[in-house]
Amino acid sequence: MSISTHVLDTSKGSPAAGVVVVLKHRGQDGSWAVVGQGATDADGRLRDFGAGELRAGTYRLEFDTGGYFGGGFYPEVAVTFELGAGDAHLHVPLLVSPFGFTTYKGT
Repeated sequence: MSISTHVLDTSKGSPAAGVVVVLKHRGQDGSWAVVGQGATDADGRLRDFGAGELRAGTYRLEFDTGGYFGGGFYPEVAVTFELGAGDAHLHVPLLVSPFGFTTYKGT
């Protein structure tokens, strides 16, 4: 199982390069543990978090949007989701601007 993301800056109509993203996993006790991190490439993509093989469970991607925009209304965006036992790969895109964001389950 693996997770990837793609960040698009809708205020510029282009990929958001250099966005720092942290991948966390929620343990049975409800605490969050960092399992990987990285920064988006020139195409706004982060394909490998360096997390190795992932297992089914609840994950969170934390995007440092404040660092990307140099401040702003949303200093970070956190997206929490379930990675199911049957999911070989999960893609979680983020569309972001200084004053709004949206996400969806990609392919």
